[in-house]
Amino acid sequence: MSVFERYLSLWIALAMAAGILLGSAVPGLVEAVAAAEIANVNLVVAVLIWAMVYPMMVGVDPGSLKGAAKQPKGLAITLAVNWLIKPFTMAALGVVFFDYVFADLIAPEDAQQYIAGLILLGAAPCTAMVFVWSQLTRGDESYTLLQVSVNDVVMVFAFAPIVAFLLGVTDIAVPWETLFLSVVLFVALPLAAGIWTRRRLGSAERIDQFRDRVKPWSILGLIATVVILFGLQGQVILDRPQVIALIAVPILIQSYGIFAMAYASAWALRVPHRIAAPCALIGTSNFFELAVAVAISLFGLNSGAALATVVGVLVEVPVMLSLVAFANRTRTSFG
Repeated sequence: MSVFERYLSLWIALAMAAGILLGSAVPGLVEAVAAAEIANVNLVVAVLIWAMVYPMMVGVDPGSLKGAAKQPKGLAITLAVNWLIKPFTMAALGVVFFDYVFADLIAPEDAQQYIAGLILLGAAPCTAMVFVWSQLTRGDESYTLLQVSVNDVVMVFAFAPIVAFLLGVTDIAVPWETLFLSVVLFVALPLAAGIWTRRRLGSAERIDQFRDRVKPWSILGLIATVVILFGLQGQVILDRPQVIALIAVPILIQSYGIFAMAYASAWALRVPHRIAAPCALIGTSNFFELAVAVAISLFGLNSGAALATVVGVLVEVPVMLSLVAFANRTRTSFG
Protein backbone atom coordinates (compact mmCIF):
# COMPACT_ATOMS: atom_id res chain seq x y z
CA MET A 1 0.00 0.00 0.00
CA SER A 2 1.41 3.40 -1.00
CA VAL A 3 1.92 6.33 1.37
CA PHE A 4 -1.14 7.98 -0.19
CA GLU A 5 -3.38 5.04 0.64
CA ARG A 6 -1.86 4.40 4.07
CA TYR A 7 -2.62 7.95 5.27
CA LEU A 8 -5.67 8.63 3.10
CA SER A 9 -7.87 9.61 6.07
CA LEU A 10 -5.31 12.28 7.04
CA TRP A 11 -5.09 13.65 3.48
CA ILE A 12 -8.88 13.83 3.23
CA ALA A 13 -9.18 15.65 6.59
CA LEU A 14 -6.54 18.16 5.46
CA ALA A 15 -8.31 18.55 2.11
CA MET A 16 -11.61 19.35 3.87
CA ALA A 17 -9.93 22.02 6.01
CA ALA A 18 -8.05 23.43 3.00
CA GLY A 19 -11.26 23.63 0.97
CA ILE A 20 -13.11 25.55 3.69
CA LEU A 21 -10.18 27.95 4.15
CA LEU A 22 -9.86 28.45 0.40
CA GLY A 23 -13.56 29.19 0.05
CA SER A 24 -13.34 31.82 2.79
CA ALA A 25 -10.03 33.40 1.75
CA VAL A 26 -10.36 33.40 -2.05
CA PRO A 27 -14.08 33.34 -2.89
CA GLY A 28 -13.44 34.67 -6.39
CA LEU A 29 -11.35 31.65 -7.31
CA VAL A 30 -13.99 29.30 -5.97
CA GLU A 31 -16.71 31.13 -7.91
CA ALA A 32 -14.65 30.81 -11.11
CA VAL A 33 -14.33 27.06 -10.57
CA ALA A 34 -18.07 26.81 -9.88
CA ALA A 35 -18.87 28.69 -13.11
CA ALA A 36 -16.97 26.21 -15.30
CA GLU A 37 -19.82 23.83 -16.00
CA ILE A 38 -21.92 22.29 -18.76
CA ALA A 39 -25.38 20.80 -18.10
CA ASN A 40 -24.77 21.37 -14.35
CA VAL A 41 -21.64 19.17 -14.44
CA ASN A 42 -18.63 21.07 -13.14
CA LEU A 43 -15.83 20.60 -15.66
CA VAL A 44 -13.00 20.92 -13.14
CA VAL A 45 -14.52 18.27 -10.88
CA ALA A 46 -15.22 16.13 -13.95
CA VAL A 47 -11.52 16.18 -14.92
CA LEU A 48 -10.51 15.21 -11.39
CA ILE A 49 -13.03 12.37 -11.21
CA TRP A 50 -11.77 11.24 -14.63
CA ALA A 51 -8.26 11.15 -13.15
CA MET A 52 -9.61 9.01 -10.30
CA VAL A 53 -11.42 6.54 -12.51
CA TYR A 54 -8.95 6.11 -15.40
CA PRO A 55 -6.27 4.17 -13.46
CA MET A 56 -8.95 1.69 -12.34
CA MET A 57 -10.31 1.35 -15.87
CA VAL A 58 -6.88 0.30 -17.12
CA GLY A 59 -7.32 -2.77 -14.92
CA VAL A 60 -10.61 -3.73 -16.55
CA ASP A 61 -10.26 -6.69 -18.88
CA PRO A 62 -13.28 -6.56 -21.25
CA GLY A 63 -12.97 -10.30 -21.86
CA SER A 64 -13.73 -11.00 -18.21
CA LEU A 65 -17.13 -9.27 -18.29
CA LYS A 66 -18.78 -12.42 -19.61
CA GLY A 67 -17.48 -14.36 -16.66
CA ALA A 68 -18.59 -11.65 -14.24
CA ALA A 69 -22.10 -11.73 -15.66
CA LYS A 70 -22.26 -15.42 -14.80
CA GLN A 71 -22.14 -14.51 -11.09
CA PRO A 72 -25.60 -13.02 -10.61
CA LYS A 73 -25.74 -12.87 -6.80
CA GLY A 74 -23.64 -9.73 -6.38
CA LEU A 75 -25.56 -7.94 -9.12
CA ALA A 76 -28.91 -8.99 -7.63
CA ILE A 77 -27.92 -7.69 -4.20
CA THR A 78 -26.82 -4.27 -5.41
CA LEU A 79 -29.93 -3.84 -7.58
CA ALA A 80 -32.28 -4.84 -4.76
CA VAL A 81 -30.57 -2.63 -2.19
CA ASN A 82 -30.16 0.40 -4.48
CA TRP A 83 -33.63 0.49 -6.00
CA LEU A 84 -36.03 -1.45 -3.77
CA ILE A 85 -34.69 -0.42 -0.35
CA LYS A 86 -32.30 2.52 -0.22
CA PRO A 87 -34.49 5.39 -1.57
CA PHE A 88 -37.35 4.44 0.73
CA THR A 89 -35.28 3.98 3.89
CA MET A 90 -33.61 7.34 3.29
CA ALA A 91 -36.99 9.03 2.90
CA ALA A 92 -38.29 7.29 6.03
CA LEU A 93 -35.25 8.33 8.08
CA GLY A 94 -35.62 11.91 6.86
CA VAL A 95 -39.27 12.04 7.94
CA VAL A 96 -38.58 10.41 11.32
CA PHE A 97 -35.77 12.80 12.23
CA PHE A 98 -36.94 16.09 10.74
CA ASP A 99 -40.68 15.75 11.33
CA TYR A 100 -40.38 14.23 14.80
CA VAL A 101 -36.97 13.84 16.49
CA PHE A 102 -35.62 17.27 15.45
CA ALA A 103 -39.03 18.96 15.15
CA ASP A 104 -38.32 21.44 17.98
CA LEU A 105 -34.96 22.42 16.54
CA ILE A 106 -35.84 23.18 12.91
CA ALA A 107 -38.60 25.19 11.25
CA PRO A 108 -41.14 22.98 9.38
CA GLU A 109 -40.39 24.54 6.00
CA ASP A 110 -36.67 23.93 6.47
CA ALA A 111 -37.36 20.36 7.58
CA GLN A 112 -39.17 19.62 4.32
CA GLN A 113 -36.23 20.97 2.34
CA TYR A 114 -33.78 18.75 4.20
CA ILE A 115 -36.01 15.72 3.65
CA ALA A 116 -36.10 16.50 -0.08
CA GLY A 117 -32.30 16.67 -0.23
CA LEU A 118 -31.99 13.34 1.58
CA ILE A 119 -34.41 11.73 -0.87
CA LEU A 120 -32.30 12.93 -3.80
CA LEU A 121 -29.22 11.39 -2.21
CA GLY A 122 -30.98 8.12 -1.49
CA ALA A 123 -32.19 7.71 -5.07
CA ALA A 124 -28.76 8.15 -6.68
CA PRO A 125 -26.31 5.25 -6.19
CA CYS A 126 -22.64 5.91 -6.88
CA THR A 127 -21.28 6.03 -10.43
CA ALA A 128 -17.67 7.23 -10.28
CA MET A 129 -16.24 7.19 -6.77
CA VAL A 130 -17.07 3.53 -6.28
CA PHE A 131 -14.13 2.63 -8.53
CA VAL A 132 -11.85 4.25 -5.94
CA TRP A 133 -13.47 2.31 -3.08
CA SER A 134 -13.37 -0.89 -5.13
CA GLN A 135 -9.66 -0.46 -5.77
CA LEU A 136 -8.96 0.15 -2.07
CA THR A 137 -10.70 -3.15 -1.19
CA ARG A 138 -9.01 -5.03 -4.04
CA GLY A 139 -12.38 -5.50 -5.70
CA ASP A 140 -12.94 -7.09 -9.09
CA GLU A 141 -12.69 -4.12 -11.48
CA SER A 142 -14.61 -5.85 -14.26
CA TYR A 143 -17.46 -6.87 -11.98
CA THR A 144 -17.54 -3.40 -10.39
CA LEU A 145 -17.86 -1.94 -13.89
CA LEU A 146 -20.69 -4.37 -14.64
CA GLN A 147 -22.58 -3.40 -11.47
CA VAL A 148 -22.10 0.33 -12.03
CA SER A 149 -23.13 0.07 -15.69
CA VAL A 150 -26.33 -1.81 -14.88
CA ASN A 151 -27.14 0.68 -12.11
CA ASP A 152 -26.63 3.54 -14.55
CA VAL A 153 -29.11 2.02 -16.98
CA VAL A 154 -31.65 1.53 -14.20
CA MET A 155 -31.03 5.10 -13.00
CA VAL A 156 -32.02 6.51 -16.38
CA PHE A 157 -35.48 5.00 -16.03
CA ALA A 158 -36.02 4.79 -12.26
CA PHE A 159 -34.50 7.95 -10.76
CA ALA A 160 -37.20 10.43 -11.81
CA PRO A 161 -40.23 8.23 -10.97
CA ILE A 162 -38.85 7.29 -7.54
CA VAL A 163 -37.92 10.87 -6.66
CA ALA A 164 -41.25 12.16 -7.97
CA PHE A 165 -43.15 9.60 -5.91
CA LEU A 166 -41.21 10.28 -2.73
CA LEU A 167 -41.34 14.05 -3.10
CA GLY A 168 -44.99 13.98 -4.09
CA VAL A 169 -44.14 15.93 -7.24
CA THR A 170 -45.61 14.84 -10.56
CA ASP A 171 -43.70 17.18 -12.87
CA ILE A 172 -40.19 16.91 -11.46
CA ALA A 173 -37.59 18.62 -13.65
CA VAL A 174 -34.69 16.19 -13.79
CA PRO A 175 -31.66 17.55 -15.70
CA TRP A 176 -31.29 14.63 -18.11
CA GLU A 177 -28.26 16.29 -19.71
CA THR A 178 -26.48 16.05 -16.36
CA LEU A 179 -27.29 12.37 -16.00
CA PHE A 180 -26.24 11.36 -19.50
CA LEU A 181 -23.17 13.61 -19.60
CA SER A 182 -22.03 12.31 -16.21
CA VAL A 183 -22.31 8.69 -17.32
CA VAL A 184 -20.31 9.47 -20.46
CA LEU A 185 -17.66 11.47 -18.59
CA PHE A 186 -17.28 9.24 -15.54
CA VAL A 187 -17.76 5.78 -17.03
CA ALA A 188 -17.75 5.55 -20.83
CA LEU A 189 -14.76 7.75 -21.71
CA PRO A 190 -12.43 6.46 -18.96
CA LEU A 191 -13.38 2.90 -19.91
CA ALA A 192 -12.59 3.53 -23.58
CA ALA A 193 -9.27 5.11 -22.61
CA GLY A 194 -8.47 2.20 -20.30
CA ILE A 195 -9.18 -0.40 -22.99
CA TRP A 196 -7.09 1.54 -25.51
CA THR A 197 -4.23 1.75 -22.99
CA ARG A 198 -4.35 -2.01 -22.33
CA ARG A 199 -4.13 -2.74 -26.04
CA ARG A 200 -1.19 -0.37 -26.44
CA LEU A 201 0.69 -1.89 -23.50
CA GLY A 202 0.04 -5.47 -24.54
CA SER A 203 1.42 -7.74 -21.81
CA ALA A 204 0.01 -8.17 -18.29
CA GLU A 205 3.40 -7.21 -16.83
CA ARG A 206 3.50 -3.87 -18.65
CA ILE A 207 -0.11 -3.19 -17.68
CA ASP A 208 0.68 -3.76 -13.98
CA GLN A 209 3.75 -1.50 -14.19
CA PHE A 210 1.72 1.25 -15.82
CA ARG A 211 -1.03 0.99 -13.20
CA ASP A 212 1.52 1.31 -10.42
CA ARG A 213 2.82 4.53 -12.00
CA VAL A 214 -0.59 6.17 -12.48
CA LYS A 215 -2.21 4.91 -9.27
CA PRO A 216 -1.14 7.95 -7.15
CA TRP A 217 -3.05 10.22 -9.55
CA SER A 218 -6.26 8.51 -8.48
CA ILE A 219 -5.72 9.49 -4.84
CA LEU A 220 -4.56 13.00 -5.78
CA GLY A 221 -7.72 13.42 -7.86
CA LEU A 222 -9.83 12.42 -4.87
CA ILE A 223 -8.05 14.89 -2.58
CA ALA A 224 -8.33 17.76 -5.07
CA THR A 225 -12.03 17.01 -5.60
CA VAL A 226 -12.67 17.21 -1.86
CA VAL A 227 -10.84 20.57 -1.69
CA ILE A 228 -13.06 22.02 -4.44
CA LEU A 229 -16.34 20.66 -3.06
CA PHE A 230 -15.65 22.02 0.40
CA GLY A 231 -14.42 25.29 -1.05
CA LEU A 232 -17.76 25.73 -2.82
CA GLN A 233 -19.77 25.22 0.38
CA GLY A 234 -17.23 26.24 3.02
CA GLN A 235 -19.04 29.37 4.20
CA VAL A 236 -22.33 27.52 4.61
CA ILE A 237 -20.60 24.84 6.67
CA LEU A 238 -18.99 27.49 8.91
CA ASP A 239 -22.20 29.48 9.32
CA ARG A 240 -24.51 26.55 10.13
CA PRO A 241 -22.58 23.83 11.97
CA GLN A 242 -25.58 22.71 14.06
CA VAL A 243 -27.74 22.13 11.00
CA ILE A 244 -24.89 20.24 9.33
CA ALA A 245 -24.69 17.91 12.34
CA LEU A 246 -28.46 17.30 12.34
CA ILE A 247 -28.56 16.49 8.63
CA ALA A 248 -25.60 14.15 9.05
CA VAL A 249 -27.42 11.94 11.58
CA PRO A 250 -29.89 10.20 9.21
CA ILE A 251 -27.21 10.03 6.49
CA LEU A 252 -24.85 8.20 8.85
CA ILE A 253 -27.54 5.76 9.94
CA GLN A 254 -28.52 5.14 6.33
CA SER A 255 -24.93 4.65 5.15
CA TYR A 256 -23.91 2.11 7.77
CA GLY A 257 -27.30 0.39 7.65
CA ILE A 258 -27.28 -0.06 3.88
CA PHE A 259 -23.71 -1.32 3.91
CA ALA A 260 -24.49 -3.81 6.69
CA MET A 261 -27.53 -5.08 4.80
CA ALA A 262 -25.71 -5.57 1.49
CA TYR A 263 -22.48 -6.91 2.99
CA ALA A 264 -24.29 -9.38 5.25
CA SER A 265 -26.43 -10.56 2.34
CA ALA A 266 -23.31 -11.13 0.23
CA TRP A 267 -21.71 -13.09 3.09
CA ALA A 268 -24.85 -15.20 3.56
CA LEU A 269 -25.04 -15.94 -0.16
CA ARG A 270 -21.30 -16.82 -0.27
CA VAL A 271 -20.43 -14.07 -2.72
CA PRO A 272 -16.61 -13.76 -3.11
CA HIS A 273 -15.11 -10.80 -1.25
CA ARG A 274 -13.75 -9.19 -4.45
CA ILE A 275 -17.40 -8.85 -5.54
CA ALA A 276 -19.09 -8.48 -2.14
CA ALA A 277 -17.09 -5.40 -1.06
CA PRO A 278 -17.83 -3.23 -4.14
CA CYS A 279 -21.39 -4.59 -4.20
CA ALA A 280 -22.02 -3.20 -0.71
CA LEU A 281 -20.08 0.02 -1.31
CA ILE A 282 -22.03 1.00 -4.46
CA GLY A 283 -25.25 1.35 -2.49
CA THR A 284 -23.56 3.07 0.44
CA SER A 285 -21.91 5.73 -1.72
CA ASN A 286 -23.96 8.31 -3.62
CA PHE A 287 -23.95 9.91 -7.06
CA PHE A 288 -23.64 13.30 -5.35
CA GLU A 289 -23.06 15.22 -8.60
CA LEU A 290 -26.55 14.31 -9.78
CA ALA A 291 -28.14 14.82 -6.36
CA VAL A 292 -26.64 18.31 -6.01
CA ALA A 293 -27.59 19.27 -9.57
CA VAL A 294 -31.22 18.18 -9.17
CA ALA A 295 -31.51 19.86 -5.75
CA ILE A 296 -30.32 23.15 -7.24
CA SER A 297 -32.59 22.75 -10.26
CA LEU A 298 -35.68 22.03 -8.15
CA PHE A 299 -35.14 24.16 -5.06
CA GLY A 300 -32.33 26.66 -5.73
CA LEU A 301 -28.65 27.07 -4.92
CA ASN A 302 -29.21 28.33 -1.37
CA SER A 303 -31.99 25.90 -0.50
CA GLY A 304 -32.04 23.44 2.36
CA ALA A 305 -32.29 20.63 -0.16
CA ALA A 306 -29.05 21.69 -1.84
CA LEU A 307 -27.39 22.00 1.58
CA ALA A 308 -28.47 18.46 2.51
CA THR A 309 -26.90 17.02 -0.63
CA VAL A 310 -23.63 18.81 0.14
CA VAL A 311 -23.70 17.40 3.67
CA GLY A 312 -23.93 14.03 1.95
CA VAL A 313 -20.54 14.75 0.38
CA LEU A 314 -19.19 15.91 3.74
CA VAL A 315 -20.24 12.66 5.41
CA GLU A 316 -19.49 10.29 2.55
CA VAL A 317 -15.69 10.35 2.40
CA PRO A 318 -14.93 9.51 6.05
CA VAL A 319 -17.79 7.00 6.15
CA MET A 320 -16.60 5.24 3.01
CA LEU A 321 -13.02 5.13 4.27
CA SER A 322 -14.19 3.51 7.51
CA LEU A 323 -16.22 0.93 5.56
CA VAL A 324 -13.28 0.23 3.25
CA ALA A 325 -11.16 -0.45 6.33
CA PHE A 326 -13.87 -2.74 7.75
CA ALA A 327 -14.20 -4.63 4.46
CA ASN A 328 -10.44 -5.16 4.33
CA ARG A 329 -10.33 -6.41 7.92
CA THR A 330 -13.14 -8.91 7.29
CA ARG A 331 -11.82 -10.23 3.99
CA THR A 332 -10.97 -13.66 5.43
CA SER A 333 -14.56 -14.14 6.65
CA PHE A 334 -15.61 -14.68 3.05
CA GLY A 335 -13.38 -17.69 2.60
